[in-house]
Amino acid sequence: MAARRPALPARGDLIAGLSVAVILIPQALAYAEIAGMPPYVGLYAAALPTIVAAFLASSRYLQTGPVAMTSLLTFGALSTIAVPASGEYVALATLLALVVGVVRLGLGFLRGGVVAYLMSQPVLVGFTSAASILIVASQLPTALGAPVAEGDLLSRAYDALRAPGDWSWGPIAVSVATAAIVVGGRLAHRLFPGVLVAVILGVIVGEVFDYQGSMVGAIPEGLPPLSLSFPWSSLPELLVPGIVIALVGFAEPAAIARTFAAHDRDPWDPNREFLSQGVANLAAAVSGAFPVGGSFARSSVARLAGAHSRWTGGIAGLVVLLFLPFARVLEALPRAVLAAIVIVAVARMIRVVTLLRLIRVTWGQSVVAWGTFVATLALSPRIDLGVLIGIGLATAVHLRREALIRVDTRLDGAVLELRPSGVLYFGSAPRLGQTLIDELAAHHGIRRVVVDLERLGRIDYTGAIALRAFFDECDGAGLETALRNVPKHAAGTLNRSWGTRLADVLAED
Repeated sequence: MAARRPALPARGDLIAGLSVAVILIPQALAYAEIAGMPPYVGLYAAALPTIVAAFLASSRYLQTGPVAMTSLLTFGALSTIAVPASGEYVALATLLALVVGVVRLGLGFLRGGVVAYLMSQPVLVGFTSAASILIVASQLPTALGAPVAEGDLLSRAYDALRAPGDWSWGPIAVSVATAAIVVGGRLAHRLFPGVLVAVILGVIVGEVFDYQGSMVGAIPEGLPPLSLSFPWSSLPELLVPGIVIALVGFAEPAAIARTFAAHDRDPWDPNREFLSQGVANLAAAVSGAFPVGGSFARSSVARLAGAHSRWTGGIAGLVVLLFLPFARVLEALPRAVLAAIVIVAVARMIRVVTLLRLIRVTWGQSVVAWGTFVATLALSPRIDLGVLIGIGLATAVHLRREALIRVDTRLDGAVLELRPSGVLYFGSAPRLGQTLIDELAAHHGIRRVVVDLERLGRIDYTGAIALRAFFDECDGAGLETALRNVPKHAAGTLNRSWGTRLADVLAED
């Protein structure tokens, strides 16, 4: 039975909401940097979007806000047309959030939630693994205290790694300590607020000690600036990235909500989830933020902390909103803390073992996964194009598998029986003819050819015409012909394309 959603928050909702908020605030700063935004903008993305999504969501656990993958997709879409963290860049990010929101709302209203089930798993594995590597690469210079060089994310990370003389031991010590606190806290107890502890200690280090690394810096006071002013002239450039983010970025919240719904036997409606995620991105757009999505880590915390209803997300967003007037306490936070938080969070998403296993299990799907992986890395920062290439590869592999036809043969004296299995269309029909030629060349005594369609997967009109041409060729060679076991799905197509010829062939058997 589905869990009852009370009109007022339960005690578990309050505890879970606070637990999520203490993780959400530092993550919001960190994921804003991944998106190429000033860190404080992440707090805007964690406030109103989180609140409005909570009261429209289908899942009682799903936590919306800044997430690593959507942030990287945002960076990829905007970094080639504007300078990251600039005023123009921030304005473009709000327009991108608007596009994402409108697309998700449209899919929700049109009941297009089925797309939550259609994203190929190999595409997701290849993309998330490559994107996670890029996210780690983007944070390495900060974690090492090295200067950020020109170039793409991978080349910047490479330049930082190969020049240890440029490293600063203060940021390195802070990064290692942060990672140890977060990982150690997670091992001690899944609800241990390791991220919060690391942030508090980081602020103390930045305020009290002579820390030489970069810090978060100035944070404006007050609530998010609400605005309906967007750079509409850039809309054509952002349509494709916005659609990609709307679809790819929905895969994670859909998987989260679907998994938890199955575990707790709750109902789940992907169409409603599209609506909640759409409205959340509209709220991000009007509050000066960037595209948002669903977080697996924060949703898991909400569930473990005893979330009872969708109030949990609303409480988490309200805590962030109330924190904004006091957010300047984070100005002295070393950015190395944020870098370490990001690296620890996404490192687990690099699924090398799964990619290697696919090679042994299925070559076709491994081509899709590895092709997506390589394309995403090679096309960085335009990783949205990597997704499109992955989808194209998945489609091509599927069509190739559909196009393949296998023809089994059995020779009984002068009778040759052909049993095609698979899809028969104009591209695969020649396989049937080639098999006949090979058998006639090998067995000169063949006088009769029987085609058994019992295992035929599908046949289209052009395939039916090609099959008739095959029978005509047999007649021309002086062979008797017969057709057996025509499946129901093929009978109508053959009748329409063969006419009385079909009855003649069937009558001969």
